[in-house]
Amino acid sequence: MGFRLEWYRPIDLDAAFSDRRRREFIVGICRAHLGACPEDRETLLVLGNVLTSLGQHEEALVADARLAGLSPDDPVAAYNLACSYSNLSRIDEALAALARAIELVYDDREFMDSDPDLDNVRRDPRYAAFRTQ
Repeated sequence: MGFRLEWYRPIDLDAAFSDRRRREFIVGICRAHLGACPEDRETLLVLGNVLTSLGQHEEALVADARLAGLSPDDPVAAYNLACSYSNLSRIDEALAALARAIELVYDDREFMDSDPDLDNVRRDPRYAAFRTQ
């Protein structure tokens, strides 16, 4: 009689990996790729966004700052940097990065007004000035 694997069932990867686990997996892939290609802007963008979604704001700031340094004329990079600073309650730096994003023609004001990553900045009275620029 041969050996039988009656207990084996195909793995449903969507069920096996929670949303959090998938995001942690993506972080690992991004970090590995950045080890070989440290200036890959798309990977830094993804890494910053996924780390933010995991609540790893210090690490997200590192990725967003690297991206902003590599892409000083990119309004989205400046905006994401503002979000990272805001998540860490570094309001002055967040406002400076947000001003830079607007200077670079970041123009999604409706999103800016509802983005939870900017909650801390919106509580500051100086934020209102950004709505009139």
